[in-house]
Parts: sequence; structure tokens; C-alpha cells
Amino acid sequence: MTIYLDHAATTPMRAEARDAWLQAADGVGNASSIHRAGQDARRLLEESRERVAAVLECDPIEVVFTSGGTESINAALKGMWWARPQGRDAVVLPDGEHHATLDTVEWLRVHETAAVRPVALDARGRIPVDAFTAALPGAAFATALAANNEVGTVNDAAGLSAASAAAGVPLHVDAVAALGHVAVSFRAWRGDVRGASGLSALSVSAHKIGGPVGVGALVVSRALTPTPLLQGGGQQRSLRPGTQDVAGAAAFAVAAELAEAERLGEADRLRRLRDRLVRGILHTVPETQLLGDPQVRLPGNAHVLFSGALGETLLFLLDEAGVCVSTGSACQAGTPEPSHVVKAMGRTDAEARQVLRFTLGRTSTDADVDATLAALPVAVERARAAARH
Repeated sequence: MTIYLDHAATTPMRAEARDAWLQAADGVGNASSIHRAGQDARRLLEESRERVAAVLECDPIEVVFTSGGTESINAALKGMWWARPQGRDAVVLPDGEHHATLDTVEWLRVHETAAVRPVALDARGRIPVDAFTAALPGAAFATALAANNEVGTVNDAAGLSAASAAAGVPLHVDAVAALGHVAVSFRAWRGDVRGASGLSALSVSAHKIGGPVGVGALVVSRALTPTPLLQGGGQQRSLRPGTQDVAGAAAFAVAAELAEAERLGEADRLRRLRDRLVRGILHTVPETQLLGDPQVRLPGNAHVLFSGALGETLLFLLDEAGVCVSTGSACQAGTPEPSHVVKAMGRTDAEARQVLRFTLGRTSTDADVDATLAALPVAVERARAAARH
């Protein structure tokens, strides 16, 4: 039996989202066609956009459907860079961001000569609002995680947005890891700001909340007009032209509504399971530490440092025992590098190689926690023995 504790990488698709996808996929119309079949598809597409907008608390016209979080992040960051005011040539980039953000900003640095203003994380993996604020003046844009996808620490998105607005700098927030687990509100985080500053773009992804892989959304403020990555067709305010994925949008809408409806109750349940897992690890495995903020963190996230044991070795040993976990972001899977997030928290390279991320989701049970705690001590002992030799 497989114990799946890698829900932050992807979580099983909800039956309701699958049903919505299949029902929509039976349609034949292109949502841009003017005949009856096309308009039926268009109606379902726009209803889905309205439903996603209601969950994210933004206007439907601000929701741009994409292929997922990575595309949304690329579209936001490159689009804001290309549309920046003359003379603004810096990007505010906190350490520890997802690689979709880090690699996009690196592309801008190499190919567009962007100057990068890094912001150091604190020891718990949080973006300090004061340090973030100090880096903002005159920047082209800023970006930040709503919640760290590796260590689970939740950031002050509203505070970061207010600081960006005060500095007259547009802000992109990566809410991929946060959606479905903490309150995500484009309107509340943005506040009553007018114009293209403060929170101006927000990225989310369907497969993190039980929707299909390959579907995401970018919320783009009415006040912001980023330069599009693609040209052709004019769909979605011309920000993401091309034939739209009606079935994907319908499934995303269902998953988003269900995730939001159950969020508070599920957060309490996952927090209880996670805390029992953490207590068990700290009690049964010596020389272990919980990383990230112990309280203000994603409810299903437990990021643990196992001193003297390589995380990669532990991952394979647990996999042999039927327990699926990760060493960090799935986007870096197969790359045995130290966690850049753990290093950004002030830990050593060695420590950054000795971590595992356990992430629980709606299918997680007490039995999963029990099985993990039963398998872990032996796996850690074997991993430490291998490291010594």
C-alpha cells in the first residue's frame, strides 16, 4: 500500500472536477465561434471564469486562464518587465522563491539586463516586510510567495502589497501553494489601491487543489496592462490569446469552489494530522528539527531537518517502504542539489541536503501518519549509516 505524503507536488483529482471535465469535453464548440455550439462553449467558459473569480475575490475579467503556475508566473513577470516605465530596471526578488520565479527573473537578468534586488528571508523562511519595503523604490516590479512551497511558512501578502503600493511598484504574488489552504483574496490583499501598483497579478494552479494538471490562472488587475507572451486571436484581453481550454476551466472552477468550501474544516483536520506527525518524528528520531514557522504555516506542511542523513537517501528508503515524500519542490525533482530555501534561511549546504518535506492532503489519514512514523526511524538509521560510510 502506498502512503502519499507529497500533496504539495500534486494532489489527486477530485471526482467532481473529473466529472465536470468529462462533461465539458463532450462539447464540440470552440468558445470563439459565433454559432450555437461555440456560444454554448463560451457560456460554460465564462461561467467557469466567474466561479474562479468568486473564489479568488477578483473581477471575472481579471482572470486569465493558463496552462498552470509556471506559465502564469512567466506571463506576469515578463509582461510587467516589458511594460515597465522607462528608467525602471530593477526587480525585487525575495530569496527562497519557487524556481518558476527564480528562473524567470534569471532569464530577465541575462537577456534583458534586469538588475536584481534580493531580499533575505528570516530564519523561519518568512519575507520580512521591512526589508522588502527597503528594496522597492524605483523598481520595475516585485514578486513574492504567499506561502513558501517548501517550508510552508505563510507570508504577509497584504503587508507586502501595501508596501508595494506605497512605493508605486506593481507586485506579483505566487499563491500556487497557498490556494485551498489559507485565505487567498486578490481584493483584500490589494486593498483600495488605485492604478498599477501594489498587488497587480496573482498566480494559481488547478492541480494543487484537486483540479486537472495543465490548468492554471493568472489574475491581472484591470489597472495593469502587461505585455503578452503570445500574440494572435485577442482572447482574454489579448494577454493569453488562442483557443481556450473550456473543459479545463470547468474542472478548475469545481475544484476551486470545493477547496474553498472545505478550507477551514480541512485546515483544522490537516493541522491535527501534521502536528501528530511532527510530534512523532521529534520523539522517535533523534537530532531532528522542524523548519519554517511552527505556527504560521500551511496546515498540511511538515518540513524536517534530519541531521546526518541525506534527504535524497531518505526519500528512496521511504519509497521502498511505500511512503512517498519529497526533498523540496517537484520542479527540481531528480536534481540532487541543496535546498535553496533552507540555505536562504541561514542553514548550511550540508543541512540543506538533509531535509524532507511531508505534505498532507484531503486523502491523508491517521493510518498514513502511523505508517510513516513506523517506517521513518529505520530509514533514518540506514541513511545516517550510509552517510558515515
